[in-house]
Amino acid sequence: MTIQTSKSSPANSSNQTISINGRFLSQALTGVQRYAAEIVKAIDRALVSGRFPARLHDCEWQLLVPPDVREGLPLEKIKVRKVGRLNGHAWDQVDLARAAASGRLISLANSGPVLHRDQIVVIHDAQVFRRPDFFGWRYRTVHRAMDRMLARSATIATVSNFSRQELADVLKLPASQIPVLPNSAEHFANTVPDPDILGRLGLSSHSYFLFIGSMTKNKNLTVATRAIQSLDRPDVPLVIVGGQNSSVFQDNLGKATPSLIMAGRLTDNEVAALYAHASAFVFPSLYEGFGVPPLEAMLFGCPVIASTADAVKETCGDAAAYFDANDADALRQCMQARLAAGAISEIERERQKNRLALYSWQRSADSLLQFLAQQRFN
Repeated sequence: MTIQTSKSSPANSSNQTISINGRFLSQALTGVQRYAAEIVKAIDRALVSGRFPARLHDCEWQLLVPPDVREGLPLEKIKVRKVGRLNGHAWDQVDLARAAASGRLISLANSGPVLHRDQIVVIHDAQVFRRPDFFGWRYRTVHRAMDRMLARSATIATVSNFSRQELADVLKLPASQIPVLPNSAEHFANTVPDPDILGRLGLSSHSYFLFIGSMTKNKNLTVATRAIQSLDRPDVPLVIVGGQNSSVFQDNLGKATPSLIMAGRLTDNEVAALYAHASAFVFPSLYEGFGVPPLEAMLFGCPVIASTADAVKETCGDAAAYFDANDADALRQCMQARLAAGAISEIERERQKNRLALYSWQRSADSLLQFLAQQRFN
């Protein structure tokens, strides 16, 4: 959808303006950007329906985006404004800060202007503090400093109880003051699977394992590839969906083998089909703030084999089989057990449905609106 740029004044001077940081629309789509987009759309639905706190009824809502954004979101009540001339963090700290200075600001994707004094920032995890080995020194230094400054100037929110405790520890904040606004998998609820992807990748239904995600160090693909190779079942490969960066591939995966199929980036319809027909979804992460892909897999009735990372266990509960993220043989045994078990059982499916019912974009957006209504306006 093309962004409609508003050139007029964003709000009546007698009303409170609530701005949303739209820099996520200029970034590649990963879990953080998906979260931001879905929360914004859910806020807009609440505004359209009139089902939101009375204290916010007179507020003017706007989504502020950088000048390089070309595609937007299907919004009815939230106005979209392109502001400034910069991009990246410079846009956050200068252009966004200036455009949002007169009202409240919501930043949903890990960063925001550090000098804005009336802001809610969703920080999704504490990886830059807990696992500095996952990042280059420059990225680590910048984001640690930014998180610490935001903790002093803004209200920090996050996506899981695990992340709340982690951020409270590293940022020296009371955990009770960090609201939890979880992710969901509902963005896939109306996605129609495209089964043609199986033929294009040379796959047979329920004869492959699936990984979906970015190829970063925390995703721990080395363990997954060791497990699939030791399984020694070339007829049941591991399909890896995500961006293909050659240097990351070399660092994380080692040498490609017939047991690995690198599918690259796919459409949501293709991903949905892979979820629906996989023997199991494999999630070997070393560290997560939440863990959305396992929920997406459950939406399509795909069994989940996941690491024992704390946030992953919080998300998946009793609806996954678990293994130690550092133990490739334990993952291999889970794979063997899944192949021996065959199709997902009714009990397993019921557990999946119970986990899915806990998470809703609308409930998270409504919780954010309730939190906003309880705060004092500057």
